[in-house]
Amino acid sequence: MGEKTKIMIIICDGMGDRPIAELGNRTPLEAAETPRMDMLALRGETCIVDIIAPGVRPGSDTAHLALCGYDPYEYYTGRGPFEALGVGMDVRPGDVALRLNFSTVEERDGALVVLDRRAGRITEGTDELAAAVDDMEIEGARLYVKESTAHRAALVIRGVGLGHEVRDVDPHEVGVPIWKAEGVGEANEKTAKIINEFVKRSYEIFKEHPVNATRVEDGERPANVLLPRGVGLAPHIPPFGERYGLKGAAAVEVGLIRGIAKYLELDVIELPPSVTGGLDSDFDALFAAALSVFDGYDFLLINAKGPDVAGHDDDPVAKVEAIERIDVALEPVVEKVATGVHLALLADHSTPCVVGDHSGDPVPCLFYGPGVRTDDTATFGERTCAYGGAGRIRGQDALPILLQLSERAEKLGA
Repeated sequence: MGEKTKIMIIICDGMGDRPIAELGNRTPLEAAETPRMDMLALRGETCIVDIIAPGVRPGSDTAHLALCGYDPYEYYTGRGPFEALGVGMDVRPGDVALRLNFSTVEERDGALVVLDRRAGRITEGTDELAAAVDDMEIEGARLYVKESTAHRAALVIRGVGLGHEVRDVDPHEVGVPIWKAEGVGEANEKTAKIINEFVKRSYEIFKEHPVNATRVEDGERPANVLLPRGVGLAPHIPPFGERYGLKGAAAVEVGLIRGIAKYLELDVIELPPSVTGGLDSDFDALFAAALSVFDGYDFLLINAKGPDVAGHDDDPVAKVEAIERIDVALEPVVEKVATGVHLALLADHSTPCVVGDHSGDPVPCLFYGPGVRTDDTATFGERTCAYGGAGRIRGQDALPILLQLSERAEKLGA
């Protein structure tokens, strides 16, 4: 075997898309000016990736588990625990955790109807709102809340006799009433009752909160309720270093992915405040922070969130701009991998603007580094990569491909 090389995976969150008429029936990636991604594709090997399996819509959590080499069907127990750990909460065995959205609702005929699931993309005051509902007691359980990035937050429920097979309260669309949490069986029913009471209290507290009074005065939508989703139990996941023999780190923008990195025992790189996880995020600072510590690691995971945000907002122009800014920020990465690093660059899922959510469409991927067998792909895009030399693979295949390219794979058999 040759000399072992380092491995880097760059995930452009939600970058995959579908053709859009206003972009000349091109996807945002196809419409974007991406000379660095194109160069890597030209000198590398490309493919398209079904992150979980063909037609399966991945969450960001299950997608990242797969891309780190873990079967999400075996290790995924719900999104909430990852979100909670990622924002620095104490998550213990037996805890039930949920992801929360600061949202805007209004009362209609006794129901709370969703006007905006993200409260106008709120970015300020969420710490004060979270503090107002933190450390609550309901049905003998303690409830802890902490804000995350932008409109996101997390909830940890600690008590006895709790279940986690409970329906979301967040209906995942606007113009409809919020759902009631429901569960079958004593433990799940108890958790559902706690969640429903928590949502009710959050609305009662938030609708009179000074943060929302100021938002209304400024013509912004109030964050007047917390909508839970992604309930789960704290999972047991084998550490990445033990599983693959690699010392790894992660530079990621949002709490959910930080939580996954922490569960995998990857070192989480501290990022400057300008790296926001939104469309205004400083991608130059993101990559600079990651590269500043890369020499001390065998494996580096980087996630840039911007394209996903634009996809959820049905804003193809903003998605093109986010992809182009990521491409510019890749310049020092291109210089670094030229010294002998094996790189994969891909999306964790498609977030088509016309859908406004994740889809099961496969995503483009490139592999670059010493000894990679180049193909005829000259530009990086959904349709060009479909003809690449690596064919069509699953998300779980990406890391094994990188391991064998970097001379780290064990031989199967004699």
